[in-house]
Amino acid sequence: MSDINMQRGEEWLKQLLQLSGVSADVSSKLSSAPAIGADSQEQDSYWLIINDSNLMPEQVRTLIGANGSVLDAIQYLANSVLNVHQAEDEQVSYTIELNDYRLRRQAEITALVRTAVQEVRFSGREIEMKSLSSFERRQVHSFLQEFPDLQTFSRGKEPYRNLVVRLATEPPTDPGY
Repeated sequence: MSDINMQRGEEWLKQLLQLSGVSADVSSKLSSAPAIGADSQEQDSYWLIINDSNLMPEQVRTLIGANGSVLDAIQYLANSVLNVHQAEDEQVSYTIELNDYRLRRQAEITALVRTAVQEVRFSGREIEMKSLSSFERRQVHSFLQEFPDLQTFSRGKEPYRNLVVRLATEPPTDPGY
């Protein structure tokens, strides 16, 4: 990862915001995103942070969007545009942050997952987790693979696709140790 990629990301995001009529500074840092679970970390990512000190609350809400949908779209664009024509080993990951939304949302998802796991194990009934983006669903699927007594799948079609957590239908296979 290089400072050039970080600088390109900052300039790209600042220009995108200006073209959208939003005047905001953008800073960046190299960091690991917190993942679901106490000690989990995602891979290193360039965090492009939109400074919200000069933004009106309505502008912040608009840039984040319902359930982070606008922030997710900007992040998708950043990762697509900034990695186009880059060799696979030179591609980098960008995370777009505004008003600590990503950090707060990760804490919310972690709490939702813990509650769902406890409820499924206690009641034996499946739990449907709503309002998760496709990225968030993938995170939960990956995290819960570590629990052999549980299984997950997605149900429905976007934008009403939900993640289901339930007890595994087959007992885990004994690995022999």
